[in-house]
Amino acid sequence: MRVQSLTLAAASAALLAPTTPSAAPPQSVVWRENPVRAADLLAKVRDCAPVSRGRYRSDSGAPAKIPVCGTEDAVFWKADMDIDCDGRPGPRCNRRTDPHYSRSTAYAQSDGRPLSAERLPFIVVPAPSRIWDYREHGVGGGSVVAVVHRDRVQYAVVGDTGPQDIIGEASHATAKALGIRADPQGGGTPSGVTYIVFKNARVSPIEDRAAAVTTGERLARRFVGDPERLTERPEPVTARR
Repeated sequence: MRVQSLTLAAASAALLAPTTPSAAPPQSVVWRENPVRAADLLAKVRDCAPVSRGRYRSDSGAPAKIPVCGTEDAVFWKADMDIDCDGRPGPRCNRRTDPHYSRSTAYAQSDGRPLSAERLPFIVVPAPSRIWDYREHGVGGGSVVAVVHRDRVQYAVVGDTGPQDIIGEASHATAKALGIRADPQGGGTPSGVTYIVFKNARVSPIEDRAAAVTTGERLARRFVGDPERLTERPEPVTARR
């Protein structure tokens, strides 16, 4: 009965209301960030000033020819992508799907549990060695990374460490976001991936994907020398009923 009474009251008010047409819904101005393009990032890492003392292999038995390069704001390397499925098990990352599966990751979530390679975009850095020690360059667990493949950019974090002489590995979630086959057996890509790790910039908690994207985009804009990549886009406001 209450709903029916309210409906009748609304109808009566409509009959008594002025017949002049209502104004059109106002337009709100929403500022949107233009994502930094893959081409812009790749242009900034075209030249390499090596910061590693030696070079890395892309896989066991491959020639060691991949240096870690550096700029004032970042370190980077160009390599393949192997798929890391370590960490918390799930339907795609477990002992059955990955013969090299490990339940642990070098860095853990804020609740102490290992990271989830299925859910969290993260990359693997080589364990410290005479070749290179990432810790000496403002890099550690949670460091923000821009991973570039073809025309795609995926922001991730440093989440795990790997062999001391091999470089070029990222989580299942990173590969999937970049359109790379994410199967830990036979997935990945043999070349064409650029990893740009921003110095002294970490996400906390490490599992906060949104923070990694927001921070990564801001740092990427600064890195390419375009800190104000903003555009104005009118967006209609939905009229309240």
